[in-house]
Amino acid sequence: QVHLVESGGGLVQAGGSLRLSCTASISIDSPVLMGWFRQTPGAQRESVAQITRTGTTTYADSVKGRFTLSRDNAKNTIYLQMNSLTPEDTAVYYCNLFQGAHVTWGQGTQVTVSS
Repeated sequence: QVHLVESGGGLVQAGGSLRLSCTASISIDSPVLMGWFRQTPGAQRESVAQITRTGTTTYADSVKGRFTLSRDNAKNTIYLQMNSLTPEDTAVYYCNLFQGAHVTWGQGTQVTVSS
């Protein structure tokens, strides 16, 4: 069973930065897709950024140019660097790991951006 441990959420003022980390209990140097979703109350969970084994990344339009997703296969960890944060980025952020059709979720970490 795969486990994901997240860290790095918190409270920041608008314009500030945070870095989220997600460490997997398995080697991520394999055909897996990892990334982050986020969710606000009453809304659907939406993809923020995803990264393939080879490092190809995709981003939601709302975060392009502000967020950067990277991975360290040796540490089985991905990082989401979030810059120029706005109150609209406030949400619970969930790390995800896709292996074929199966997905594992982290426990979620709260990011709150004050205006």
